[in-house]
Amino acid sequence: MRTLRRPRRAVKETRPYDARRRREQASLGRDRIVEVAERQFLRAGYANTTIAAIADEAGVSVDTIYKSFGGKAGLIRAIRARALLGEGAVPAEQRSDALHTREHDPRQIIQRWGALTAEVVPRAAPILLLVRDAAGTDPELRSLLEELDADRLRRMTSNARRLHEAGHLRKGLGVAQAAEMLWTYSSPELYELLVLRRGMTLNNYGHFVAEAISNAVL
Repeated sequence: MRTLRRPRRAVKETRPYDARRRREQASLGRDRIVEVAERQFLRAGYANTTIAAIADEAGVSVDTIYKSFGGKAGLIRAIRARALLGEGAVPAEQRSDALHTREHDPRQIIQRWGALTAEVVPRAAPILLLVRDAAGTDPELRSLLEELDADRLRRMTSNARRLHEAGHLRKGLGVAQAAEMLWTYSSPELYELLVLRRGMTLNNYGHFVAEAISNAVL
């Protein structure tokens, strides 16, 4: 007696998991949130901007923002980090680091620093000045402002150390002192004074920063 065989079911092919596409989609979603948050912070101020309003405009849930950024302070960090990338495919910080490997004239290095400052500061200063103004009444923002200031000083200390190791700092000037000078000339407050209040062009501002640093540290 023959045994009837049941017809085999067609095996459903599984689509390969596209991790790269998922990462790209997540990155686009994150960028959208950061753009919306920056726009709302600068329009309404830190205190008057809510996570719910950001989520609504960005088309995501409130939980998504908290999971991705941890709250408003985390959004500020993300806005600043994006601003510090500057323009173009290569982040401004990487371009700054590369100067030391291909350029040996310290004045040329600092001239390029001035140009990079003029490129980055209009993107970063508005949100940093907002944090500064709101920090007077918000303990969380006071802590964040100290964190951001310390991070910029760390970066300027690295730049000052490179100048010192190459023998470019003027006699008697230590790395810590040079770093404080670089920190001062890269501050959003200087941009506020010269560009926002006095109307200096960005090109002239970049030259001013470079000349001031060169005269102070070389």
